[in-house]
Amino acid sequence: MTTELSLLGWSLVLALVQVLLPALLRNGETGIAYNAGARDEPGPPVGRVTARLRRAQANLFETLPLFAAAILVAHVAGRNGALTYYGAWAFLAGRLLHLPLYAAGVPYLRSLAWVLSLAGLLAVFVAILI
Repeated sequence: MTTELSLLGWSLVLALVQVLLPALLRNGETGIAYNAGARDEPGPPVGRVTARLRRAQANLFETLPLFAAAILVAHVAGRNGALTYYGAWAFLAGRLLHLPLYAAGVPYLRSLAWVLSLAGLLAVFVAILI
């Protein structure tokens, strides 16, 4: 398996973590009985960190399908090289940095982490197109 495919796999693990983290925090906010029920009534207000984690998750889910498709297209087309290698690393590193920075409410560094992940995604796109 190529490094790029491995990094895609780790990106999927990160996505699962980003599904579980806000769910766990929300469970603490609402209690097990509420979460086990039908949730017909609105629960208590969403906590600040839970809301941030949900937004970070949504942010990841906007680009993860593009990253996955780009890595798979590059792999199938035999376009793996320096751009896909470093692009995949930049994407995952940016996303790994983005999560705690978003949860902590750090404004500008969070945006830089997002830009790093976007640059990685764009690098993979360029590798496919050239």
